[in-house]
Amino acid sequence: MHYVSLIIEFLRGRPRFVFWAATLTQAALWVLVPSLTYSSPPGDVPTLLATGHELLLGSERGPPLAFWLGELAFRVAGIVGVYILAQACIVATYWAVFTLGRAIVGIRHAVLAVLLMVGIAAFTMPTANFGPSVLAAPFWALSLLFYWRALEGRRDAWFLLAITLGVLLLSSLVGVILLGLMILFTLSTAEGRRALLHPEPWVASVLFAIVVFPFGLWAARNHEIVLAGILGPDTTGHSALWLASLISGTHLGMMLLIALASGFPRHTKQQAPEIDRTMPVGTAARIYIYTFAIVPMLVAVAVAAALHRAGPLAPVAPLVVLSTLAIMVFAGDRVRLFRERIVSSAWLGFLTIPPALAAFSIVLTPWVTKSELATAQPSRAEAAFFAEAFTRRTGKPLRYVAGDPQVAPLIAVAAPMRPHVYFDWAPQQSRWATPEDIKRDGGVLVWPAPGTARNPPQRLLDQFPGLVPEVPQTFRRPVNGLLPPVRLGWAVIRPAQ
Repeated sequence: MHYVSLIIEFLRGRPRFVFWAATLTQAALWVLVPSLTYSSPPGDVPTLLATGHELLLGSERGPPLAFWLGELAFRVAGIVGVYILAQACIVATYWAVFTLGRAIVGIRHAVLAVLLMVGIAAFTMPTANFGPSVLAAPFWALSLLFYWRALEGRRDAWFLLAITLGVLLLSSLVGVILLGLMILFTLSTAEGRRALLHPEPWVASVLFAIVVFPFGLWAARNHEIVLAGILGPDTTGHSALWLASLISGTHLGMMLLIALASGFPRHTKQQAPEIDRTMPVGTAARIYIYTFAIVPMLVAVAVAAALHRAGPLAPVAPLVVLSTLAIMVFAGDRVRLFRERIVSSAWLGFLTIPPALAAFSIVLTPWVTKSELATAQPSRAEAAFFAEAFTRRTGKPLRYVAGDPQVAPLIAVAAPMRPHVYFDWAPQQSRWATPEDIKRDGGVLVWPAPGTARNPPQRLLDQFPGLVPEVPQTFRRPVNGLLPPVRLGWAVIRPAQ
């Protein structure tokens, strides 16, 4: 008797349940694991919150929406709110791909496309590091959904497309790629040119302009800041090759699942459960999916090659939104799933192993390597100490913190009164604070002081002449392992009398 896994049976009989179960399970795991195990926010989240705290209309880091929403989520629910916001973006992305897939390949193959997205690394572990790329992914996917509906003749979809495209550009400049491709696609296809004969696309373009107008006006007046963000220093080297490798690498899990499900090599008479397509895929739909799944990645690599830097293209989540749906279009009307036990186990592994590794790494990494995890820093103890020390010496709450680009934002996030972060390592990116502000209102400077080191970096001495370093302070990590305690040098800048 041929074995058919429970996932296959549910996929055939209750595909919508499979979609929501898989999507919400992944989201729940990536909310619970960081919330319960991370002692500090991951990646660039502290810097994002430090920038969002200033409520700027734009910065070298890109359009403002991700920073605003991150700050709002943090004010409402703390760092857990940021994790929830990140996973809400992923759920919305999966829903948009699922809904677009239902219209093109049918509900069963649409669910298969979403299940394959668990194998795309950009939609799993990196999503805890909320930022413009994570926020751009759902609006990229929603724009593709509404654009397809508009091309099919649903004229009201043009207005939804205008809003999602506008919000996409307020999330990340990578949206320029999608906007440009949609314009070219509209002009080069019969469906697009036919749609332009109606008033809705033109009215929607006005709505789009209204959505992006405030940021567009700011970008026009501060074009040097926008260019500085795009043309910033290249930290990757060989940017085009690096970006192409990153795009390829993020698909490795998906390719492994496809290879296992193909059963190659297999016997000609080997049996396998079949997932039939409930509707044929037309030529126009096939061209649409292939175009918007492949061309954005090629354009991003070409831009990186032309500029010699990846810039805002480095986080690739928006670029790979349609990869799995393109695979399902290519797979044909009947998908045979060989080795369903192994495939089911591998899929569950991709769903559960990354969050499990993220949790266990907090405990295990300090015992097997001397590298430090950003998510295992004692930021709360550090923030409490420096905020209390400043208040005790000056009688005022801590308003500014500066120094190390990793430590200073962490302290600002965990401190009771949310001090401002002065980016002394990049003063041109810290337009909300200057050394004179810190000298007037006071602040704390912090820097790593491993071993017997005590003196601050030269850049701090140049910007704050006469600062007197305090005795370095040590902090215990959540798990020390083979690592020494965190040792930070610090200095208090007293407020001007």
